[in-house]
Formats: sequence, C-alpha cells, structure tokens
Amino acid sequence: MSLDDRTMAVPGDDERLLSVSGVRSAVGGLVARIRGGDLGVAPVIVGVAVIWLVFQLLNPKFLSPGNLELLAMQCAAIGTIALGIVLVLLLGEIDLSVGSVSGLAAAVLAVGFVQLQWPLVFAILAAVGIGCLVGLLYGFLYTRFGLPSFVITLAGLLGFLGLQLWVLGDTGSIGIPFDSWIVQFAQQMFLPAWASYVVVALSVAAYGWVLVRRARRRAAASLVSQSYLEIGIRSGALLALLVLAAWYLNLARGVGVMFLFFIVLVVVMNAVLTRTRWGRAVYAVGGSVEAARRAGIRVDRIYMSVFMMCSALAALGGILAAARLGAANQSSGAGDTNLNAIAAAVIGGTSLFGGRGTAFAALLGIIVIQSISSGLTLLSLDASVRFMITGVVLVLAVIVDAISRRTRAATGRA
Repeated sequence: MSLDDRTMAVPGDDERLLSVSGVRSAVGGLVARIRGGDLGVAPVIVGVAVIWLVFQLLNPKFLSPGNLELLAMQCAAIGTIALGIVLVLLLGEIDLSVGSVSGLAAAVLAVGFVQLQWPLVFAILAAVGIGCLVGLLYGFLYTRFGLPSFVITLAGLLGFLGLQLWVLGDTGSIGIPFDSWIVQFAQQMFLPAWASYVVVALSVAAYGWVLVRRARRRAAASLVSQSYLEIGIRSGALLALLVLAAWYLNLARGVGVMFLFFIVLVVVMNAVLTRTRWGRAVYAVGGSVEAARRAGIRVDRIYMSVFMMCSALAALGGILAAARLGAANQSSGAGDTNLNAIAAAVIGGTSLFGGRGTAFAALLGIIVIQSISSGLTLLSLDASVRFMITGVVLVLAVIVDAISRRTRAATGRA
C-alpha cells in the first residue's frame, strides 16, 4: 500500500501524521507549480486585493455593502459576454463582434417584446437564437474558407451593428416595461438572507463532495490524492469566505439574483470544460490543432460549436444589459463593451495563445475591471483615467502570461 493510499485509510496517529504530510506535500507542489510557471489565478487575486485596498484608502465608501452589491450586479452582463470570449481564446482565436451581437440581441428582445407583443420567453429565445446563428455563420466561414477569425468577426462587428440600428428603426430607443420579470430580475431581485446562506451551504457541500470523489478515484488508481484533512481545510476556508461575503452583502440589499445567475453560468461552463469530452477537445485543439486532428477529434465541429456558444453568450449578455438598463437603444453593445469583455477574459488568466485558461477567468477579470470603474467613479475621475488604467492592467496580464509560457517552456512543462 502506497503512502497516499494510507493517507485515506490508516486510522489514529498514523493517519494524522500522514494527513499533515499530505498538506505539506500539497504546499510543496503548489510552490513547484509556481516556480514552473503555472501561476494559476494568484496574480489576479493579488491584483484584486491591491485594487480594493488602494480604492478603500482613497474612499472609505468603496468597500461598503451597498457599493459591493452594486459592483456585483454590474459584473453580470459583461461577465457573461467575457465567458464566451474565454471559449474562443482557448482555441487561440478571437471574436471582435460580441458587442455588436449583444446589442443586436437587445434590439430583438425589445422589438419583439414591446412592439410586436411577443411573449417575453419567446422574445428571449429569439434573441439568443440570433446569437447562435451568428456563431454558426462565423464557424462556417472559418472552417469552409479558412478566413481568419479576426477578419470575420471584424466584419461582423460592422455588419451586425448596422443590423441592430435597422431593427431598432427610427425610434432608436425602446423601453422595456419596468414591471416585466426580466427587468425585475436584473434590477430588483435579491435573495433573502436565509436563502443566501442556504446557497452557500449547498455550494460548499457540492465542492467538498467533488474533492472527496476525486481523491477516492485517484487513491483507487494509486495516484497522489488529497487527504481528508486538506479537503476539510479547503472546504472550511471556502465556507468561511462565502458566509462572510453573504453576511456583508446582506447588510445592504443582499445577493443579487442576476449575479448569482452569472456565477452559475461560470460554474456550469467550468464543469463542461473540465468534465466532458467536448471540453477536453477544446483544450486539445487550442494546444495543437494538428495533434488534436491526429487524435481523432473533429476539429471543425469544435470550432463551429465554440463560435456558436460565444455568440450565444454575447446575446445573453446583451439581454441582461438591456434588462439592467430597462431599454435597448443605439448604444446597446457599443462603447467599451467589446474591449471590456476581451480584457476581462485576458486579465482573468486566459492565454491569448490558446489552450490555457478556465471559465473562472471571466469572473475574476470582470471583477477587476468593474472594481477599477467603480473606484474611479467614487473618486469622480474622468472616464479617460479608467481606460488608461484598464489598458495598463491588460498589458500586465499579457506580460504575466508571456513570462509564464517562457518559464514552462524552459522547465519542459506543457
């Protein structure tokens, strides 16, 4: 029986000693991964901590419950769009049209629901369906004619912006009724305090169950696995963090349902990328297209599906943004929507070179961007400062990615 098997099975003092050994081994493994260039989300978390500390020192209202609740709600729409960008970046491609697609979806929702009197659910499905068709078109042009994704989506940015203006018509702006459930969902729906704690408990229980299940499988295969002590420490730390966050947000209006919806999207997409055959194929294609093709992966289908999911998520983000605003207009999806979505994916840790990144990059990246925006707004600074600071943070994120790739190459890591 190996040492790691005994960590899961030996009772008494030996078990405690082996558990401590397992924790030390995990810490040593973490240090080794960092030295090898696998930095994970550490730079982003440190960056968020620094940003929050600086803005709190400059304005004590920054970390107030009300401001953090508002910051969280503002993350959902652009964060959903950034989640789609993460997918195309994993393939080493790009989509420059997500802003226009989100604006088009918002226009379809408003025209269908308000002017054509469609049922709201049908209007939402139509808007998301438009996004799927856009992605299908991109995938076809990419796989059939070999056009660069940069060119295809740049053309889409212009074309679908024009289509958005055509759909809106002469009015240019269409209000969405405040009493509709989609607007209520985006503006007024918050979990009761007790419900937020139930969600936290269920989330941590699911997290712990996943870790235990994975440890058992690895132990059964005679592989290095986490001890129950380490799993307990991780789950306990997560529980304490989430309970503290829920308690603090409940001092204001609480946990926004739209933000919770975004978190669920991120978790589901992370599970799809890491637990399914399709997700593993996405990473394989992003790592090496030729190797993936020789391994029997239908590369063209992967590209088609990823472009479709990216555009569908862009459409969904546009719907959330329109609901948050309570209207769709000519500026929906315009401005810095494209830039913030792409920047969020990269700042969150997704590599521009493909094959590396997680769905949580969208969450972490949009928190960074919205934190900068919120902090500068509280300081009454001009939008130009926000653009400059976001640009600097983006460059730093790419530099970290480039250094990480060089370190992994030097140490022989994949």
